[in-house]
Amino acid sequence: MTFRMPAEWTEHERCLMAWPTRPDLWGDVLDTVKGEYAEVARAIAEFEPVTMVAPPGHAAEARERCGDDVEVIELPTDDSWFRDSAPLFVLDPDGRRAGVDFRFNAWGGKHHPYDADDRISALLLERLGVPADRSEMILEGGAITVDGEGTLITTEQCLLHPNRNPGLTRAEIEAELKARLGVTKVIWLPYGGLLDTETDGHVDGVCAFVAPGKVVVQLPDDPEHPDYARMRANRAVLEATPDATGRTLEIVDLPQSAFVEVEGQPVEVGYLNFYVANGGVVVPVAGLPQDAQALEVIAEACPGHKVVGVNARVIAHGGGGVHCITQQVPAARPRA
Repeated sequence: MTFRMPAEWTEHERCLMAWPTRPDLWGDVLDTVKGEYAEVARAIAEFEPVTMVAPPGHAAEARERCGDDVEVIELPTDDSWFRDSAPLFVLDPDGRRAGVDFRFNAWGGKHHPYDADDRISALLLERLGVPADRSEMILEGGAITVDGEGTLITTEQCLLHPNRNPGLTRAEIEAELKARLGVTKVIWLPYGGLLDTETDGHVDGVCAFVAPGKVVVQLPDDPEHPDYARMRANRAVLEATPDATGRTLEIVDLPQSAFVEVEGQPVEVGYLNFYVANGGVVVPVAGLPQDAQALEVIAEACPGHKVVGVNARVIAHGGGGVHCITQQVPAARPRA
């Protein structure tokens, strides 16, 4: 039976999130970021069910802060970035689900411990009653974007980094992506974000499929931005590379960037790091004038969706955005 990872705009059964509790990551802003996670969960719950996974002993706090519309369950976790540690779901032609359980090593061993996060996919799949497909390759969900029709985009900066799979060649990594996720074409972009030292350049800071043959690309318009030339090099690859069906990609440029200060440090809030829900798009915003411009670009790229901005300054300080802290569970038999 052939399974394929569906696009993020495929109908969802629910969204999975994990409650932040890691003091060595968040420090003095831990309480603030809990408020941001709760705001994200409530925003998504307006469109689809949300299940928040809290470490044992933290469920009551998560329920109080997220509200009655968010389901909270307890499972052991180390961290709260479910895009990267939760399973990646695939569907067969009849709409039956499986979950691919890739290995997780905390972005090349940047945080310890991470053994609970490496096990969380198996626990979630067991709880959801979804068959598991175990892969020994290290892969985070934020490192890929798929169109559901055979095309996957990733970055060389991340997937070929020696702290992930040093024993695998590029061809072997590509073969595993094709075998586990049912894709037939992998488009390799040279760069992730230069400032993205936490994930080593995940693609969800670079581009995202929003429809078949259609990609939103982060393209900062400030020549002083550290990714000004790098993102244009990525865009050139996308312009020159057809997707798995032979289509030339339609590219939507997202030129806005937003830098804020958190705990005395400059932080970029990445508008591209959004979550596509059932009928909605939840976008991280910074509380700056360019928020509105970025939301307009995303709304135009995602017709038929209500676009909602949520404050994510401190989430960005921790190394990610709305996409990084969420993982969609596709409906078992999605509507046509």
